Amino acid sequence: MRSKGIYSGLILGVSGALILALLGLIVIEIAHESRQSLDQLGVVPEFSFIDQNGNIFGKEQMMGHLNIVNFFFTSCKGPCPYMNGKVAELYQKYSTTNRVQFVSVSVDPETDSLQVLRNYAARFGVTDERWRFLRGPVEDVQNLTEHGFHLAGELPNLHSTKLILVDQNGTIRGYYDSFDDASLDVLTVHTRALLRGMM
Repeated sequence: MRSKGIYSGLILGVSGALILALLGLIVIEIAHESRQSLDQLGVVPEFSFIDQNGNIFGKEQMMGHLNIVNFFFTSCKGPCPYMNGKVAELYQKYSTTNRVQFVSVSVDPETDSLQVLRNYAARFGVTDERWRFLRGPVEDVQNLTEHGFHLAGELPNLHSTKLILVDQNGTIRGYYDSFDDASLDVLTVHTRALLRGMM
């Protein structure tokens, strides 16, 4: 009787291991399909701006990282504080990896000096180079917004509040509504899937 119980336990153990292995394969396949199903919505053009610390930052610095991009201005009393609050949550979520970086481009560079951008970054708890706040000539910002990221709007007040996911090759993979938690959940899923692809 004892050997029968051991035999039954062994069968249950092996069955459990097989089920776990099967579930693992299913999860891997779902992640692979999620990466494959992400659209390629365009390629970020070459650009070169200055970040809050006075460093050059452009497409070259985006390569090799997943990038979450948005457009804002520091004196905005409307959607920008809320939108960047959501970016700050993501910045904290990915605090253990430098493979995800955040790129916030000012649409009002005449007002947003480097010192203003540094103060704004500090307001959102930025303590490293994973979140860059950029400024450049307004004509170049307008061009990047319209022709690079395909976002319409008159700057500065009517800029987009979308978050844009750009992969490690500079390809735009998705647009997400910063005011819609469900859309931000999808951003998190897509980011996780692309991160797995970088391992």
